[in-house]
Amino acid sequence: MLSIRNLTKIFPGNKIAVNDLNLEVAAGEIFGFIGPNGAGKSTTIKCITGILNFERGEISVCGKDVKRDSVAAKKSIGYVSDSHIIYDKLTGLEFVTFMCDVYGVPTADRVKKLDEYLTMFGMKDVAKAQIRTYSHGMKQKISVIGAIIHDPKLLILDEPLTGLDPQSAFQLKEFMRSYASAGNTVFFSSHVLDVVEKVCDRIGIIDGGSLIAACTFTELRERGLDSSLEELFLKITSKDSVHTSTASENDYTDTNLEDGNERI
Repeated sequence: MLSIRNLTKIFPGNKIAVNDLNLEVAAGEIFGFIGPNGAGKSTTIKCITGILNFERGEISVCGKDVKRDSVAAKKSIGYVSDSHIIYDKLTGLEFVTFMCDVYGVPTADRVKKLDEYLTMFGMKDVAKAQIRTYSHGMKQKISVIGAIIHDPKLLILDEPLTGLDPQSAFQLKEFMRSYASAGNTVFFSSHVLDVVEKVCDRIGIIDGGSLIAACTFTELRERGLDSSLEELFLKITSKDSVHTSTASENDYTDTNLEDGNERI
């Protein structure tokens, strides 16, 4: 479903944000993508979605190259960013209808899906209100609805639980599982490691722009790492274990570190 080969993203000043990253994510998986702030998570996601260009490597979604066949690749992607950038002057209903138009969702299908998703996330009563009147959590929910309305094969969620009330967070997690069970892929980035551990089939840990782990929890434990994901994460992303020279799109500060971590 998602193939990343030798992805390298370099920002001005020769700052390496993502360094030779290789990753395969299969259909039916919920894949957790985690790492410290500035590790390269959002940069990788923006390269997958085509928001950022990249210097080296290849990315394909459903077999479509994101550079050579970008429109076809993007049609297979649903994306919720960590900042849920949406149109404040539109109503929630207008925003989701706009997303339907962008992705060519048939009229007959969109009516059913709109009713289903607005009901699922408790947004039906406020669907005709302008988004600028929404709370943070409501904006997050309408962003999620806009991302899934065209049934994308690859659903990318960057911190999707931020601001959600417990009921909506539970519903989103249940939806992620049912969505993956239907043969789709969920690429899930979050700092809430307890949720990642409970929801995801496999995880990738990125630090300093390099992928330092990509495996199931069973594989981790078979290697003798029989601790919680939080403890494992803190152990293998400590600056004593992982050292590299990187920068994110929001951080051009210099680092002077050396690679010293064994890839899992």
